[in-house]
Amino acid sequence: MNRNTIIGLILIFGIFIAYSYFMSPSDEEKALQKQKSDSLTLVMKDRRDSITRAHAKQEVLDELKQAREMEAQGEVIDDASLTQMEMRDQLGLFANSAVGEDKYFTIESDLLKLHISTKGGRIEEVELKEYKTWEKNPTILLNSDSLHFGFSFFSGNRLINTDRLYFQPFWSDIEFEGKDLMVVTGSDSLQFSMRLYPDAGESGFNRHKYIEYLFTIHGDKYMIGYQLNFVEMENVMDPSTNYLVLNWKENLTRQEKSLKMEQMNTTVYYKYLEDKVDYLSETSDDEKFLKNERVRWISFKQQFFTTTLISDTYFSEPRILTVTLPFEGDYLKTMEAEIGIPFSPRETKEIPMRIYIGPNKYYTLKSYDLDLERQIPLGWSFFLMAWINQYAVLPIFTFFGNLGWNYGIIILILTIMLKIILFPIAFKTYKSSAKMRVLKPDIDVITKKFPDKKDAMKKQQATMDLYKRAGVNPLAGCIPMLLQFPILIALFRFFPSSIELRQQAFLWATDLSSYDSIWTFPDGFSIPFYGDHVSLFALLMTLSSILYTHVNSQMMTGTQQQMPGMKTMMYLMPIMFLFWFNDYSSGLSYYYLLANVITFGQIYLIRATINEKKLHAQIEANKKKTRKKSGFSKRMEDMAKKRGFPAKR
Repeated sequence: MNRNTIIGLILIFGIFIAYSYFMSPSDEEKALQKQKSDSLTLVMKDRRDSITRAHAKQEVLDELKQAREMEAQGEVIDDASLTQMEMRDQLGLFANSAVGEDKYFTIESDLLKLHISTKGGRIEEVELKEYKTWEKNPTILLNSDSLHFGFSFFSGNRLINTDRLYFQPFWSDIEFEGKDLMVVTGSDSLQFSMRLYPDAGESGFNRHKYIEYLFTIHGDKYMIGYQLNFVEMENVMDPSTNYLVLNWKENLTRQEKSLKMEQMNTTVYYKYLEDKVDYLSETSDDEKFLKNERVRWISFKQQFFTTTLISDTYFSEPRILTVTLPFEGDYLKTMEAEIGIPFSPRETKEIPMRIYIGPNKYYTLKSYDLDLERQIPLGWSFFLMAWINQYAVLPIFTFFGNLGWNYGIIILILTIMLKIILFPIAFKTYKSSAKMRVLKPDIDVITKKFPDKKDAMKKQQATMDLYKRAGVNPLAGCIPMLLQFPILIALFRFFPSSIELRQQAFLWATDLSSYDSIWTFPDGFSIPFYGDHVSLFALLMTLSSILYTHVNSQMMTGTQQQMPGMKTMMYLMPIMFLFWFNDYSSGLSYYYLLANVITFGQIYLIRATINEKKLHAQIEANKKKTRKKSGFSKRMEDMAKKRGFPAKR
């Protein structure tokens, strides 16, 4: 690589940075992007045939609610009878449920604190008691301000949406009857219901018929039982109904320090009924309509937490959507799911489901045997990466974590153990490099013998013949490095997704799952591709990588003439990685730093055990041995002869 080529690479890299800086969106463009996101959400709504009609009628219901409130305060309402007729026309047997008191019932377990609302009968808010946000606030996964969760069906040729109707509470456990706050601990559980009654008349409910949301909460579990029961509803719901439509929409709230990393790890996951787990794009807006497909569960997944709706049978033909929100405020992305649920009024008496609301913890999710753990990116696309994380990294983290050890020390132990396991590979790599250094004078002779480019094939054949006679495999140093590559990628996937590292402090890093910062630039200032802060672990990792590159280049002296451009590229790579790792998991940068430091120690240890003079004598002895040609070598020489190249002597 000559000087002009190096300058060209530097210019290209500089142009790339400048282009990204000047082409970054302005405030006006960000506003347009938000408008586009909102438009995409509206498009999703427009595609709903029956659901759109229900939303169009909501204004009438709001007017009715306002009229009833005024009526309760003693104000005279003109055309009250007309309003009553409009309500009856819009909702039929569910007209009386259009108005009610928005009241909350709280259920608290060892792990969760849930608020269930009479409006929609849904879980409005969930707090994870064992976790805090990066700002040390309560971790709230569901937020009533942005949550929509309701079922749609037909009754008397009218479309009913439960999201806007008022339910009545029912206490299954006598000890909690009438209470607004219920507490369950340990292995105990409790059941609580919200019931939607049809009308018995203009002012009352028929309490012998109802749709029931039955919640089962365990004291020590994140999994919540969620069953829909239908009691005497055959003549209330249209007999031609063959499915319910569940509309689930939510703006997911920010929980982590790095907004960028959290958005990059937030999307919709789903599992086909008897097949693999799949997901929407994590880096761009995405939408899928799974026509003629059945799925077992659908999940709104964040970096470390998830809300998953699970069917004990299956969901039908879901339409799912994710839209990234601008880098401001408290929200990450808008998630939306329109889900078909098989249903027949005359046959279906219950629809058993479950809701998991909790952390993305591998062993917790795996215990349910639903492939929920596939939401944690452990490198599932390549079995070797997944195995490394499943059977090596996670057990080490879990064992020492349960002992209460600091995770900075655990990462050190993990690094040492991996380096011990990989030591034979490192030894073989260094020995191969030593052999190449011993052969360098012979390779220089061959290079001088064939200086012209037209003799490149002759030069290559002579070099390979030298390697063969000396008993040296030129790929022996590359193959061990390739074997280590899956480990590097596996850990690259593991560290940013490991909830074990979340908010774990070590040295100057306050959160090993996010970036560490020893310096933050003034407000409004940011270096393109680098960010608005300086990560010391990322900086130290880069410096150690450059030093390792220098040491490694000295070891590979014999091959530099074969690939002269690699030397410059090897120095550029650590610098390029600095821009990426500055906003990445500090635990990962710390691991790479430790790996480099231990590698230095291994190099000097191996160098002390290998006598290059004896190695040279062994290679010279190998050259004098008569070697029988293998069948492969003979075929290669025959091919060379056919192409007009001289055979090797």
